[in-house]
Amino acid sequence: MRPIFPLLALLLPTLAQAWGNHSPMCYRAFERMPEVANAAPVTAEPLVDFLRSQEAPIAALLDGQEAASREHLKTYAPRPEALRFTADARRSDADRRAALLRALRLSPQSRLALYLQPDPREPDTQRPPLDAALVTAVKPGAGATQRFIALSPGEAVAPLAVLASACDEPDYGHDLNLFDDNPGHPGYGFGRQPFGNPAVAIGSQAPFHMGFFHQGAIFDMLAPGFTRSFVEMRVMQYAGLAQLAWRSGHAYWGWRFAGMALHHIEDLTQPYHASAAPGATLGRMLWANLQAGLGAAAELHGLVVLQGNRHFVLEKFQTNWILDDARQRRDGPLELALRDASRDARYPAWGWAYARDVVAAEAHAAGPATDAAVVAGAPARFVSDPGLDFAADEARYGPELERDTQGRHPALQRQVAELLGHFGAHSRNALRGMLKEAGKSPR
Repeated sequence: MRPIFPLLALLLPTLAQAWGNHSPMCYRAFERMPEVANAAPVTAEPLVDFLRSQEAPIAALLDGQEAASREHLKTYAPRPEALRFTADARRSDADRRAALLRALRLSPQSRLALYLQPDPREPDTQRPPLDAALVTAVKPGAGATQRFIALSPGEAVAPLAVLASACDEPDYGHDLNLFDDNPGHPGYGFGRQPFGNPAVAIGSQAPFHMGFFHQGAIFDMLAPGFTRSFVEMRVMQYAGLAQLAWRSGHAYWGWRFAGMALHHIEDLTQPYHASAAPGATLGRMLWANLQAGLGAAAELHGLVVLQGNRHFVLEKFQTNWILDDARQRRDGPLELALRDASRDARYPAWGWAYARDVVAAEAHAAGPATDAAVVAGAPARFVSDPGLDFAADEARYGPELERDTQGRHPALQRQVAELLGHFGAHSRNALRGMLKEAGKSPR
C-alpha cells in the first residue's frame, strides 16, 4: 500500500536542484578556512592523467566502497559485476575514463572538463567565457547564473577556486536518467526510479540529491520507495576519490572530487530536499491523495504546485541575494552566516552517518519554519496561488518574481541566513573530515 506515492511522484521532479548555484556560496564558506585559504596552488590536470597514474589504487578503492555500501546502506542497489573497475594498462585513455564512469554509475554524458566558475566578486575579465555545453550536459535554464572559463593542463590554480567550482558540478548531468525506467538508461542496476517522475529528465536525479530519512515510520511504511536515497553513496564515492588524489600527489583532483562530495551534503541542508513536503502534514498529503483517487484532484494539484513554487521562490531569493551582494562586494547577513566558523563545533565530528543523522535531520526539522518564512516573505501570488505554476513557465515568472521581491521580508531574510549558516558549517566539517581521513596535507 503506497497511497502517497502518486503525490510525491508529481511533487519532486520540480525540486531536483536545491540551492541553484552552489559556487558563490562556497567561495564565501571556505575563503577564510585556513585549510583552504593557506593551501598552495595546485596544478590542473586532465582526469585521464589521474586515472592512468592511479588505476590500480582506484580499482581497490571502488571495490572497498562497494563492499561498504552493501554492508551499511540498507536500501542500496548493488553494482553489477560487469561495471567493476579493473586495472588495464593496455586500454586507451577514453576507455579508462568510460570505465570509471560505469563503475561510479555516473551518466556517460558527464563532462568532467577542465574549467573554473570564477568568484562573482572577482570576475575574470581577461579570459573568454567557456561554452557551457563543454562543462554541463544540462542545457542552462532561463535563470541560470553559472559562468565558466577554461583551465589549461599544467596551469596553477587556487584550491579555493577548484573547490568552489566543483561544489556545483554534480548538477551538470552526473545523475540524469540512470534508473531502469528512464529513457536511454545505461543499465546500471539501480532498478526503477524510487521517487520522482521517470519521464522528466531533471527529476531523475532527485534520488541522488534528496534524502527523506526523517519522515517517520508511518510515512516510510506507506511509501517505502522514498527511503531509497543514493546521496550517501555519492558522498562516499567522491570523498574516497578525493582522499586518494590528495595522498597520491594529484591535489587538483583532490579538491575537485571533494567539491563534488560537498555538493550532496549541501543539498541536504535545503529543507525541501530533506522533507517530502515541509508545508504539509502527513494527514494533509494522505487526504489530498485520497481525494485525487476519487476523482477530485484539485487539492492534490494545489499542494504539488505550491510546494514546487515555494522551493523555487526560496532558491531564487537566495541566489539573487548572494549574487547581488557579490557584484557589489558587499557583506551582508548571508555572507556573514556562510563564513561563521563558530557554528562548526556545534555538530558532531564527520563520520559515515553525518549526512543522514546530522545534516538531513537538521534540515527536516527546519522545514515548517522555512515554508512559513517563504509564505510570509514573498508576494502571495507566488507562494499561495496554486493557479500560478513556476515549472510551467520559469522564463516568464523568474524576472517577475525577482522584481516583486526587491523588498526583502525580515523573516525570510533571517531564515535564509540561518540555513546558509548550516550550509557553511556542514561544508567545512565535511571537508575537515575528508582531509583528516586522507591522512596527509592537501598540499
